Amino acid sequence: MRAISPTRPILITGAGKRIGLALARHFLAHQQPIIISYRTRYPAVDTLEQAGATCLFGDFSTNQGIEQFAQQVKQRCDSLRAILHNASAWLAESPHRSPADTLAAMLQIHVHAPYLLNHLLEPLLRGHGHGHASADLIHFTDYVVERGSDKHIAYAASKAALDNMTRSFARKLAPEVKVNAIAPAMIVFNDGDDAQYREAALNKALMKIAPGEQEIIGLVEYLLNSKYVTGRTHAVDGGRPLR
Repeated sequence: MRAISPTRPILITGAGKRIGLALARHFLAHQQPIIISYRTRYPAVDTLEQAGATCLFGDFSTNQGIEQFAQQVKQRCDSLRAILHNASAWLAESPHRSPADTLAAMLQIHVHAPYLLNHLLEPLLRGHGHGHASADLIHFTDYVVERGSDKHIAYAASKAALDNMTRSFARKLAPEVKVNAIAPAMIVFNDGDDAQYREAALNKALMKIAPGEQEIIGLVEYLLNSKYVTGRTHAVDGGRPLR
């Protein structure tokens, strides 16, 4: 793991489960210091903390909560190797919730949080090494940015905004900080997903597998180690657009 930094932590938002948790475990296994955010204190958060992670509560549902979280990070370190914006929520349009509330919630977590954190924590990313590709931002978007979604319209729109911010922040922060996006489709099933759902989901892609979190970990490693790749969205979708 060439991109390891023994003194500069990697910040991972929303690392209490699934891909965020897998990334946190991976970095800890390679003695890479990490800071994670969590909103729900899942049992895995305790395990990460025991393994050496700095685990900070973060309520990204308000701008004040985002700013308070950034302040906590600044109190614990004066530099960051990378920020991985993994925190996410998946709200569908519903007759039981106003469209305005759904849109506001999706924009808050997928746009306001990374936008504000990138600005607030920018000084921790700059000024290291020789000033070239010494830090990274990675935005986790979604396959639906390309396709759209009739049941998750606000979700898809907010992830599309995050995808666009990738290119804007790449322009703003180069050459010190590389900024990329990862757009996954099906990566890993939930324990409660039944056989019918799993079959239907697998049939949407050419590769017909759920590859697991290692597929994302490998791509994150590649992006952290690159000295040149920035401002791009990297699809991890098993060939879905070709179906």
